[in-house]
Amino acid sequence: MGYNENVLNFKFLLKVSRPRFWIYVFGPYLIGLAAALQGLSDMLRFEFLLFGLYFLFPANLLIYGINDIFDYEIDKSNPKKREYETLVSPDKQRFVLLAVLITNIPFVAYCLIYHPYSSVFLSGFLLLSVFYSAPPVRAKTRPLVDSLFNILYIFPGLLAYALLSGESPPVLAAAGAGAWTMAMHAYSAVPDITPDQNAKIDTIATKLGPRGTLVFCFVCYAAAAAVAYQYLGAAGILLGSTYLIMVTITFRAYDSDRMFTLYRVFPILNTVTGLILFFLIAYRKL
Repeated sequence: MGYNENVLNFKFLLKVSRPRFWIYVFGPYLIGLAAALQGLSDMLRFEFLLFGLYFLFPANLLIYGINDIFDYEIDKSNPKKREYETLVSPDKQRFVLLAVLITNIPFVAYCLIYHPYSSVFLSGFLLLSVFYSAPPVRAKTRPLVDSLFNILYIFPGLLAYALLSGESPPVLAAAGAGAWTMAMHAYSAVPDITPDQNAKIDTIATKLGPRGTLVFCFVCYAAAAAVAYQYLGAAGILLGSTYLIMVTITFRAYDSDRMFTLYRVFPILNTVTGLILFFLIAYRKL
């Protein structure tokens, strides 16, 4: 295999991993780290740098690579997959699966050997990530279960907290974060309603419809904001309100073109609010 082919293969895998969504697992990891910080030097410890690397490329290749392998029949008729993301055709599926295994196994082995308690949270992340898309569970085709499985995005934060403190994070904080991830998933599912319906795939968005799904998102974001208030006061309400405003705008102006425009802005909003949340928590801890 030549240099140019290696470069092309890496670029393909990089696109499969959806770099614009890396913050969805890397951000919670940083927030979990910030919540358990005892000093800035904690952020330079080997295991935190190691798993920081993991929750960039390898973890996202796992989530989206498995998703794209089992979603080919749906994705091939979805314009978003060809124009905005990438399509993992059958001839590339074995290559993607092998890349997922090679990039994930070393991190899993390290955690099992050196941090067995924390490996419980890594195992939760792996199981939810795989069986969200893969049979026999294939949670993404089960309305409401699909959103529940998206609590997988809080597990990087749980892992970081456990690595540093040796304890589980507060249950209330985990529940609030889980409500936020459920809303994030449901909102992202709305642009896929038509392709999913054409493929006869049931999701929370196809079951509730666009506006019913947006109401569900509003309730989940409101719950997450209420929990954030317990820990961050007015700042938590302010951050939560940005999502409530976004959902309200989407509800009042919903159509396919406008929805996709908002969908493309969604990762930016998540990145900005996540960074603010990280610095707020870190500031209070240090």
